[in-house]
Amino acid sequence: MREYLLTLCITAAVTYLLTGPVRKFAIVAGAMPEIRARDVHREPTPRLGGIAMFFGLCAGLLVADHLTNLNEVFAKSNEPRALLSGAALIWLIGVLDDKFEIDALIKLGGQMIAAGVMVMQGLTILWLPIPGVGNVALTQWQGTLLTVALVVITINAVNFVDGLDGLAAGMVCIAAGAFFLYAYRIWYSYGIEAAAPGTLFAAILMGMCLGFLPHNMHPARIFMGDSGSMLIGLVLSAGAISITGQVDPDALALFTGSEKAAVHQTVPVYIPLLLPLTIIAVPAADLVLAIVRRTWRGQSPFAADRGHLHHRLLEIGHSHSRAVLIMYFWSALIAFGALAYSVNSASMWIVLGVVFLSAVGLVLLLLPRFTPRTPLWAQAFVPPRYRRRRSAGAEEAAEALAAASGGESAPSDGRTPVTTGTTGVNGATAMGPRSRADKGRKVRI
Repeated sequence: MREYLLTLCITAAVTYLLTGPVRKFAIVAGAMPEIRARDVHREPTPRLGGIAMFFGLCAGLLVADHLTNLNEVFAKSNEPRALLSGAALIWLIGVLDDKFEIDALIKLGGQMIAAGVMVMQGLTILWLPIPGVGNVALTQWQGTLLTVALVVITINAVNFVDGLDGLAAGMVCIAAGAFFLYAYRIWYSYGIEAAAPGTLFAAILMGMCLGFLPHNMHPARIFMGDSGSMLIGLVLSAGAISITGQVDPDALALFTGSEKAAVHQTVPVYIPLLLPLTIIAVPAADLVLAIVRRTWRGQSPFAADRGHLHHRLLEIGHSHSRAVLIMYFWSALIAFGALAYSVNSASMWIVLGVVFLSAVGLVLLLLPRFTPRTPLWAQAFVPPRYRRRRSAGAEEAAEALAAASGGESAPSDGRTPVTTGTTGVNGATAMGPRSRADKGRKVRI
């Protein structure tokens, strides 16, 4: 566990330290597209954050290769090299798209090629555990097609949900955390070495997201762009493929009693079967809804719009930060609920806990105007909008001062109002007309 944590910390540190220089490079390179109709930010923001995340991935793999226990992963398996090859290809395509806006079909072809590169180097699904049946071996063509489909679906699901500051990185980090705990349990508790690569991929993915999040939280100073969203989607799918398609349920049968029981034990990582219901349920559901919505309107499935789940949260009155936190909540509930089910699927308390938390999530969705207030001792650690209101005397004095000056009084909760179309705010919290930046406008580095 210590070596995994060290790899995670090194990956996060490298990603965090490189994001600042990458932001300056993106501004100089002109990787700052104009505000589009579907965007919720108000000022051009540099992209190419995936450059820092890719070098964080390389640093994590390099460090793991020189650690005593994790070095065996590279010695016994070719999966880390397959991941690096596919990640380099998809990252390059993403960088070109962030700068030049390449066609969607070209990106789709690049995603399939990157998945094919990983398959050629051994990162593929060899068999498929099916509940009630057992282990079903796949032919080479079946495994290749299933692997490519899984990679493409996961990449686009993560890419579709990347619409708010910190949303994609946080959701993938939550999913990777749950996946890491499950994979580590298979590797450490059962002693199955085939689960070690998937555990390593999940730890590195968490480090990439955690290192990038401080720069990407609202208001974001840099976006990961397609170079980042497609990259983390590929790494997430690689971990799922490694566990689902490489770990033989027959090995688990030694501990669970039978192959069918072992298959039932591995339910949470049936990524090819239960992708919309487990690790990345929220972005996958958003992907399916977007395709249905666009085809119903007679549009291309790749046509951009403002109908994603995070857009709808903003429309019903949630602020930018609260919409992101709600999406985090549902991702954590589904991912860690599946993890708890894998540990003890017969416990009624797990089902009741998931039902209760789901009810809490629904209540949060219906309270868009509710603003939580933190205790006094935590005032210095939270944004101003979550701090306690000023005393009544202070509010009356502020109102009297505003009336004497002939101006309007400030809101009673101490927040500064931001009017629609105001420039200088990097990240929108309202759905209204946006001021478009001039093409020749200079951005301060």
